[in-house]
Amino acid sequence: MDSSWLIENARLIDPSSGMDRVGRLLILDGRFAGVDVLDGDIPAHVQRLDARDCIVGPGLVDLGTEFGEPGREEDETIQSGTLAALAGGYTAVALSTNTLPPIDTAASVEFIHQKASRADNCRVYALGCVSKERKGESLAEIGSLVDAGAVGLYDGPNPIENTGLLRRALEYCLMFDRVVFDHPEIASISRGGVMHEGLEQLKLGLAPMPAEAEDLATSRDLRLIEATGGRLHLTSISTSGSVELCRRAKSRGIQFTAGSFVANLHFSDEALRAFDSNCKVNPPFRSRDHVDACLEGLSDGTIDIISSGHKPCSLEKKMLEINDAPFGMIALETALAEVVTFLIRPGVLSWPQAFAKMSWNPAKLLGLSGGTLEIGKPADAVIIQPDRLWRVNASNLKSRSYNTPLDGADLYGAVTHTFVGGRLRYQA
Repeated sequence: MDSSWLIENARLIDPSSGMDRVGRLLILDGRFAGVDVLDGDIPAHVQRLDARDCIVGPGLVDLGTEFGEPGREEDETIQSGTLAALAGGYTAVALSTNTLPPIDTAASVEFIHQKASRADNCRVYALGCVSKERKGESLAEIGSLVDAGAVGLYDGPNPIENTGLLRRALEYCLMFDRVVFDHPEIASISRGGVMHEGLEQLKLGLAPMPAEAEDLATSRDLRLIEATGGRLHLTSISTSGSVELCRRAKSRGIQFTAGSFVANLHFSDEALRAFDSNCKVNPPFRSRDHVDACLEGLSDGTIDIISSGHKPCSLEKKMLEINDAPFGMIALETALAEVVTFLIRPGVLSWPQAFAKMSWNPAKLLGLSGGTLEIGKPADAVIIQPDRLWRVNASNLKSRSYNTPLDGADLYGAVTHTFVGGRLRYQA
């Protein structure tokens, strides 16, 4: 009974089918059962929910989320992280391998699944390491990782600088039909940097992270995809050069996906003027011309996926001076509102496009059942009040860490309900 619902009077958006209209959505026994069904076909035990003036879409799917557990529980646990995901409208997350120890063994993958099962919040999928211990020296036991349930391979946030290793990984993963993730960066160029290299960086006197570090890595990655036919996802495009490289590659028919972190689509390097360590992220906030190029790439389909870039850091870590503080910001609970405020309302994206980039495309990339309202599929859904304005209060968020530069900001778009398998797992 608790997984059967009739959601009425809502704007229904399904990026997988192109549906975008007002109607009602029936959920029976944890699965989508119908749209605009007749009253006589609705069982008496179904719970009714009036979603007037709201949008109902498939639950969001995040790629490369960092929780910290095991090893960095002071930053985030799977329990707290999945609660944060639900509050942000995410019904599934694919976890990064940036843990202690890294997720480079079958036992590590099984540990993630076990902890997620105990938390019983959103769906949690494990990514496995590309290289042993994320060191970039030799391939991890990819076959055993896949057998244990790893849905993709990722050394993030470390870039895969060993070109030979990346080539072998792309070729080897073809046997398992698994996608390799890469954070495009030549670390030897950007190592020690704090912010985007440019006029603002010169004014502030902080160490630079040149755009060329990303552009060169993107160019190499695209050439390797073309040579191997492997499956690759570029996780965090942030420069005009990378956008143009990806656009040209797609025009030549090269198959790959490109993603951006939501913060890189609206923050610029001017945010660093306050020397706020919460603005120290990787890739860094770029200058406005790079941000505009990314928005154009997002709009024309060059950038396929928007990820949260959720990287929690405990308060004591971020209290260090900006040169010494770690990279990262939390974003699961604000990502959708950031998209509404800075992308949908200004007309960069439509709502169907936003759901495609935050739900359908990432689910399709990993072969997951989510990202759709298709009849018969598990009922993972989110209800949103698109015009509701709310103020971010970092101390009241579900995440264990508070590292967000959006603390105190007013954002549009509030999640009111999140369903996982038809069960109401979050209600505002």
